[in-house]
Amino acid sequence: MFAKDIGIDLGTANVLIHVKGKGIVLNEPSVVAIDRNTKKVLAVGEEARQMVGRTPGNIIAIRPLQDGVIADFDVTEAMLKHFINKLNVKGFLSKPRILICCPTNITSVEQKAIREAAEKSGGKKIYLEEEPKVAAIGAGMDIFQPSGNMVVDIGGGTTDVAVLSMGDIVTSESIKIAGDVFDNDILQYIKKEYKLLIGERTAENIKIEIGTVFPDSRHEEMDIRGRDMVTGLPRTITIGSEEIEKALRESVSGIVQAAKNVLEKTPPELSADIIDRGVIITGGGALLHGMDHLLMEELKVPVFIAENPMDCVAIGTGIMLDNIDKISRR
Repeated sequence: MFAKDIGIDLGTANVLIHVKGKGIVLNEPSVVAIDRNTKKVLAVGEEARQMVGRTPGNIIAIRPLQDGVIADFDVTEAMLKHFINKLNVKGFLSKPRILICCPTNITSVEQKAIREAAEKSGGKKIYLEEEPKVAAIGAGMDIFQPSGNMVVDIGGGTTDVAVLSMGDIVTSESIKIAGDVFDNDILQYIKKEYKLLIGERTAENIKIEIGTVFPDSRHEEMDIRGRDMVTGLPRTITIGSEEIEKALRESVSGIVQAAKNVLEKTPPELSADIIDRGVIITGGGALLHGMDHLLMEELKVPVFIAENPMDCVAIGTGIMLDNIDKISRR
């Protein structure tokens, strides 16, 4: 019984695992619940996410990845171990080869941490690939041709913008503005404007249900509950899409600026290709209402949302696993 090769999209918000020959077999939040006293792992993934903001004093729900990199090494290792064991991909005598994705501008120390966590969780050979490159492959772009492709990958912790040609990154930029920052913007806005405290999960729900980043493109309302900062009692308010656009404006302009910076550094021949082919948005942030319209207006090039934006990186790891022997030995 041989081990199966696996591809991991180690995201700040979610971990997706692709097993060769089976497709994406796991998609769970990157959250681990731990007993503070014994340091024992109590729950991982969706089960642990349910506990965020709702645990007694001795249990803490940790997100071990921050801004696309490992913030807590031991917890990340425990989480990967848990997921890999759950999949039962190890062979009788052999270990799986693992391909992991990371943001473009992480340091060699951060790369080493990711590599070590994967090795300790049971990988035989570890390959690291840059996230926008894998996302572009997963979105169906043919990046191995001598023509320009541009991808904007908006994840939970980082947004990676890259122009690719001949199978590699020509210019890129990685910024720490992404889904988590949007949630925090909403949380802070409601705290400031309404003197109401809400949790991270509520903020995320608001973003998904009524959020938009393109002015005047969505007019929906939602009732939200939280704790009044003045009285300390629970209170309900109604909030509209226009307010969310206002709350997110500053952060979203950071993503637009990063995309402009990458385009400014792109060789003219490749810029011409991008006008023809357009820009593809991947990652969970691609699902944020109005993101494609905003980028299209600001960058003056066609912008498309990938077919399954959340799964692009995991699908890309699957395609790369099929050609793993061609990937340069690193």
